Amino acid sequence: MTNRDHNLRDKVVAITGGARGIGRATAAEFLRAGAQVALGDIDAELVEKTAVELGESTGGVVCGLPLDVTDRASFSSFLDAAEGRLGPLGVLVNNAGIMPTGSFADESDAMTDSMVAINLCGVLHGSKLAANRMAGRGGHIVNVASLAGATAFPGLATYCATKHAVVGFSEALHLELAANGIGVTVVLPSVVHTELSAGHGAPKWIRPISEVEPEDVASAIVAAVGSHRTWVAVPRSLGAMIKIASGLPDRLRHRISHAAHFDTAFTHVDPEVREAYHRRLHP
Repeated sequence: MTNRDHNLRDKVVAITGGARGIGRATAAEFLRAGAQVALGDIDAELVEKTAVELGESTGGVVCGLPLDVTDRASFSSFLDAAEGRLGPLGVLVNNAGIMPTGSFADESDAMTDSMVAINLCGVLHGSKLAANRMAGRGGHIVNVASLAGATAFPGLATYCATKHAVVGFSEALHLELAANGIGVTVVLPSVVHTELSAGHGAPKWIRPISEVEPEDVASAIVAAVGSHRTWVAVPRSLGAMIKIASGLPDRLRHRISHAAHFDTAFTHVDPEVREAYHRRLHP
């Protein structure tokens, strides 16, 4: 057993957006480390099914609960239920998020509002509720942002806005809560092999260094718990490249982005794949 596993054994972890993708992979990683996990998701039926499957495959203690992260009362009820079943909250992973693609000018107001409500307000709701519950005993909040929160991609204007906000918020909250024994880490994945980013148009030659699996992000999230790290990029190499690029003159930075086709990765997409994802967001 590693020191990390020992520190997580029997710790209660709540994960939003837990029915699929990064949330599901993160739950599996925590369960293998001996933690007890409550999964929350707007898809109540799927999150219950996911919890059953993870419990069977890992032998861990896990439950799936309904959660609408845009509704503070729903979030509070989710945490109440998690603590009622498993015990005091030790870790909250704010993972729920959506990423529709397209021109900002053509984006519906409803889609814009949904992104802000889920990607940003959901993180604010969860972080405040968790901080109040962890007061006096400590804990850790992990907010899943994106490398789109440290740079910009055409076709993802509102998404970038929400993720930039999550990064700034997390860094400030890290400083606010440190004296209370509550850690805050923001995790910034690049393009993850999930439905959320399926159909993107990044060229094949750059994908080996720009794409990661949900399990890679899950490992980074679990490793962040108990650490003093504020900011974690997945993969680290791409995060370092973006930090270096941020110090370059705008014109040169934009030329590099164009040469790597980052500027068209989310404007030149597979329309059928993206439309299928958009329909699930607004059936």
